Amino acid sequence: MAEHECPTRNRREFVADAFCGFGTLALASLEARAAAKNPLAPKPPTWPDKARAKSVIFLFMAGGPSHVETFDPKPLLNTLHGQKRPADFGEAKYQFVQPNAKLLGTKRTFKKYGKSGLDVSDLFPHTATVVDELAILRGCHGDMVVHSAAQYQLMTGRILPGFPNMGSWVVYGLGTEGDSLPAYCVLPDPKGALEAGQPMYTQGFLPAVYQPTMLRSGTKPVLNLDLPQGTTFSERRETLAFLRGMNEAGMRPGDAELEARVAAYDLSFRMQAEAPEAFDLAKESEETKILYGLEKKETADYGRRCLLARRLVERGVRFVTVVSGGGPGNMQWDAHGDIEENHLRMAAHTDQPVAALIKDLKRRGLLDSTLVVWGGEFGRSPESQGTTGRDHHNLGFTMWMAGGGIKGGQAVGGTDAIGLRAIERPMHFRDIHTTLLHQLGLSQDALSYMHQGRRERLTEVHGEVIKEIV
Repeated sequence: MAEHECPTRNRREFVADAFCGFGTLALASLEARAAAKNPLAPKPPTWPDKARAKSVIFLFMAGGPSHVETFDPKPLLNTLHGQKRPADFGEAKYQFVQPNAKLLGTKRTFKKYGKSGLDVSDLFPHTATVVDELAILRGCHGDMVVHSAAQYQLMTGRILPGFPNMGSWVVYGLGTEGDSLPAYCVLPDPKGALEAGQPMYTQGFLPAVYQPTMLRSGTKPVLNLDLPQGTTFSERRETLAFLRGMNEAGMRPGDAELEARVAAYDLSFRMQAEAPEAFDLAKESEETKILYGLEKKETADYGRRCLLARRLVERGVRFVTVVSGGGPGNMQWDAHGDIEENHLRMAAHTDQPVAALIKDLKRRGLLDSTLVVWGGEFGRSPESQGTTGRDHHNLGFTMWMAGGGIKGGQAVGGTDAIGLRAIERPMHFRDIHTTLLHQLGLSQDALSYMHQGRRERLTEVHGEVIKEIV
């Protein structure tokens, strides 16, 4: 019998024969402990060969921008202005539009831009300059026509609160590449809260460690980053070690809330060392500040937040949501009373910063690895609400994607001749989510979490990758 085929005869030979196996077990144990100690550690994607993006910036146009005023021209709508909707277009349920409402034409003008010749309205002269980077999705649709439920579905894949935001799902699946900044950040509009409130951004039933960090507007996105006067880093480190010991002394196994609190203390200490530099926009060149419109009143706020989003993904933050619109009604893209006044004002705040973000990411070599998504929870109705406003409209509207491996310079899908319903290549929110995950190399099926006896996922039911743009 060959020597390597000899059976194990005693304990000493067993230990010698199993040496490599024991080493593997020890290594696996150490790796498991490290993962348990830091659930935000980077994780490999489900499909490494398909992963094109490493991070996501979601430009959330809260309130619902009108597709027929932005990226989806409808000449027939102007022709039929002031008339009742022809019956052959079918019915639509609205929140406020009356049965006798008339179709409302648009005062916006559209031109073709870029090598792709895509139509963009005069609301977005700056965005028009980067249109070849955009994949315009004209066939989007959702299930709900009220803000809160539609915002929940856009953000979490469900129409009810309590489910994880797509940002939390992404961090759950991939972790984060940096350890001194939050993995998932939300930059809300300073004008106020939205109808769906804080729950649409949160981690839902996922462990608390995947919750978002809500950043403030202005020059200090995070308060109290500076050390108290007279306190050194070594003293702060000793204080943190003492707090950790006290917390861990009474921690029960599986106490996700307390584990997240301990991790938050650790992150806060690291942020005091490194985050001030990340949030310091003064370090940017004057050319960059002008690019984002920081010197102009109408673009300063959204421009500052878009620039901060770039600085965050540049430093390994996985998911950033930048919100346009806050407070009640007309303070969002929610143009019930006057579509012209509302959209001219909201576009003036966002157009230049959004285009600047695309240009800045591209020139820094970040656009290939950063997926940028633009859109709201629904569009606006072809009919008028009152005389010059438009109601919520979930049956057909427009979003767009850029970067992160997306094939730009094209429009996919379409609504009918008056913009009422998505009829060409309809794309539900779950298809948007599935495509987003696909670009990050994540499987909508593998990215799941057991909750109340059911394996939940972002897409609820199976979504389709928008293959035309990937």
